[in-house]
Amino acid sequence: MLQLPVEDMEMAPGHAVEWRVSAAAAAGPAGPAGPGLPASYNQKDHFSVAQALRAADIGYASYIGGSFEIRGSVDLGALEAALLYLVRRHEVLRCVFAEGAAADGEPGVELVAPEDVKLERADGGSFGSAAEAGAYVRGFLRGTSTLRGPWVVMGAMVREESATVYFACDHLLTDGVSTAVAVHDIAEAYEAYAAGGEPGLAAPGSFLGHAAAERRRGAALELGDPLTEHWQGFVERNDGQVFPPFPLDLGIEPGVPYRAVNEADALLSAERLDAMEERCRAVGGRVSAGVLAALGVSLRREGGPDVYRALLPVNTRGRGAREHSMGWFVNTLPVEFPVADEADFAGVVGGAQGALDAMRPYTDAPFVRVFDLLTSEATGPSVWPCAVSFFSYLDLRMTPGAELHVARRARTYVSTSHSNGIFFWFHRSHAGLHLNSIFADTPQARRTKASLIGTLVRTLESVASAGRF
Repeated sequence: MLQLPVEDMEMAPGHAVEWRVSAAAAAGPAGPAGPGLPASYNQKDHFSVAQALRAADIGYASYIGGSFEIRGSVDLGALEAALLYLVRRHEVLRCVFAEGAAADGEPGVELVAPEDVKLERADGGSFGSAAEAGAYVRGFLRGTSTLRGPWVVMGAMVREESATVYFACDHLLTDGVSTAVAVHDIAEAYEAYAAGGEPGLAAPGSFLGHAAAERRRGAALELGDPLTEHWQGFVERNDGQVFPPFPLDLGIEPGVPYRAVNEADALLSAERLDAMEERCRAVGGRVSAGVLAALGVSLRREGGPDVYRALLPVNTRGRGAREHSMGWFVNTLPVEFPVADEADFAGVVGGAQGALDAMRPYTDAPFVRVFDLLTSEATGPSVWPCAVSFFSYLDLRMTPGAELHVARRARTYVSTSHSNGIFFWFHRSHAGLHLNSIFADTPQARRTKASLIGTLVRTLESVASAGRF
């Protein structure tokens, strides 16, 4: 599975079919959520960003989508049943959000019961070229809306001997791992229904239950709690700021949203990444620490500081049923380690691994709540105030159904319309190490990003070849 800009989606021509989620009855309390469930911390923050940008007359959109291939003549009835199975299976896909429906003006969440969910099928028309088919699908995937819905759209480009299935969820609903979960669930359910059977997938855990527990933990947090110690020390060393600034020039004004650029880069082949992993393990680090260290060193070589600081998204699913769940199971934590010019490979990788290990005990401290405590704002960061140093690493070979990603030509797409900085999503697939970057569309940001990636590739190759930066 690769994470790509949706503009890089390859779409063979065919006939488009669309599905949208509808409710046969009014949404109401159901399941473990109980009545009037408030949104999760991440949902609250994301919703407030959309509201703030709407107030500034900026049409903001942000979704996470996916696609995969079905080979052979497609059974549309079985595919529709598989898509309905997905929505009924994952409660987050059955949520309805409303402004001001919960306390303090937060978005309220109502949960539609599984039996009340229906799919509405529509004909999207035929497309005679790859360019036309691709333009249609990209426009279709942009059809989600944070503030008013729909929050999920699904479709397929059908041909005589194949079909491409695609979907998008507003980021309000899901994270990157959720895309792999959705691809696996739809594909497995389709194969079962097409063969006249029923899906036999393991039951997923509850995202709403997870979110409610997170809110309870957050409400109990106060400054001085052991769970806030890591953040407090980081902020003290970061000049009193929660957000570590991206250290290179992007040619932007702090806090101003710009149209976003989305680019993908292949960094290392699978063979070269395996060699890099061996080098990292030899000095006591995982490959994720090696990639993090390489980015820190590359930023230093491009003019950045001799201490690398960044925010990292951390998967909070844990083990068990939630591994099979869709939702936004992410917390944000800080890391820092030295990248001084004289530091050797073992020292920098060891520092990066130590930083990753040091943050793990604090995963249960929700970032939005900690931000409130550290800044006394009590509202969460609606729009990040500056270009932030951000690092994400995900091994997509470890996600559900990964053994079939290549055969299914599975893809994931992260799309956002605006950015006031630069974000790096590193991901490992069966093909190697890749990077998806989203950044503010300015001439300087394009130059900075291109120069940094060139330095990063050389740094990674040096690690793979010789175990040095």
